[in-house]
Amino acid sequence: MASMSLEFCPNCANLLEIEAPSGTRKMRFFCPTCPYICPINSKIVYKEILVSKEMEPIFNVADEMKNAPKTLASCPRCHHGEIYFKQIQIRPSDEPMTSFYTCSNESCRHGWHVD
Repeated sequence: MASMSLEFCPNCANLLEIEAPSGTRKMRFFCPTCPYICPINSKIVYKEILVSKEMEPIFNVADEMKNAPKTLASCPRCHHGEIYFKQIQIRPSDEPMTSFYTCSNESCRHGWHVD
């Protein structure tokens, strides 16, 4: 993996920015604080192909809901008659708690919330 170095102004130690070429002027570094300018004499190009990793869920819904309370209600997606629920205070304390629901049907596991 290639690494990029940062260039700093020798006068005021601020991070140099890149100024795009214009007309006959080549690309250059410039300091946004003082008048320092440094020409860029060579072009370095890094190409890195990013490979996405398949992420595993941090929480397993089955394990998380194993001890969660259940109630008899219908899932809006599969119409299964039993759902898990939990209530969390995510807004100011003078407002009602938010209820989170998860379908207990293992093939569905649809989740929704009600404020």
